[in-house]
Amino acid sequence: MTNATLEAELLNRGQEAFAGQAFSAMVGARLVSLSPQGAEIRLPVKPDLLQQHGFVHGGVLAYLADNALTFAGGAALGGGVVTAEMKVNYVRPAIGVELIARAHAVSGGRTMAVARCDIHVWDGEAERLCAVAQGTVARMGQEPPAQARA
Repeated sequence: MTNATLEAELLNRGQEAFAGQAFSAMVGARLVSLSPQGAEIRLPVKPDLLQQHGFVHGGVLAYLADNALTFAGGAALGGGVVTAEMKVNYVRPAIGVELIARAHAVSGGRTMAVARCDIHVWDGEAERLCAVAQGTVARMGQEPPAQARA
């Protein structure tokens, strides 16, 4: 398989996983790219995502960081991952028409990866950095069968 075919397959699998996230659908987010080099998620800014001062709520930015970090880490580790920890620095109020989260793994091992995410807001003319995040993504272990957990 060519690299382009592998990347298209990875994006397809990522979009299937993304489609299973009801919260992502509710807020209108979409996974626009996923490759071994990283992930990009976009989210249109809507009035119901704003806080009382008129900019995007920090929880929305944290959601984007969490998801982008996990997809980037999952691409590095081969899928089946969850976020183990995350830190977000809010550097500027997010005021604009679309949020763009871009993440990539900066280190990866057998079971864990560290990823970084920059979140920009598009204001109609330019992208402006509004948050920076870093997180650890861990490969999920095998779940015991339901009857064994009971």
